[in-house]
Amino acid sequence: MSENLITVSGTKEEQYQSLLPQLEALVQGESNKVANMANIAAALKTQFDFFWVGFYLVDTSDELVLGPFQGPIACTRIKKGRGVCGTVWQNEHSLVVPDVDAFPGHIACSSLSRSEVVVPLIDQGRVIGVLDVDSDELNDFDEVDQRYLERIVSLLVKTGT
Repeated sequence: MSENLITVSGTKEEQYQSLLPQLEALVQGESNKVANMANIAAALKTQFDFFWVGFYLVDTSDELVLGPFQGPIACTRIKKGRGVCGTVWQNEHSLVVPDVDAFPGHIACSSLSRSEVVVPLIDQGRVIGVLDVDSDELNDFDEVDQRYLERIVSLLVKTGT
């Protein structure tokens, strides 16, 4: 497949609806998780111009390590249960955080990050990583983001990533 991304304007939902089949086609047949995560992060950054978008992968029994991402430099390691990413890993469910400064134990990789959505990547019943998306605006994420990002993350499991 040609790696061209067609971006659209419109509502958030319309943008995700346009992006989802493109990502499905992009990851179809590619089994390398780093390549698929890198392309997904780049596509999300391109379509939505998020402040930061990327993956953290389970590295040890109690640590996530930075994976493919787009945006400014980031925290390299996050302990299980710490910050939004570590909490999502521990609890195995997505979180939308309207104001990261109000989240107990938030890890400030960048002081410019104001809101966040994190989705776990679950394969065969266990979390193998998380998709982390940050905005430099308060209240920038909602259930639409969560729902579509969960669908996007599921593409990684379907491809054997």
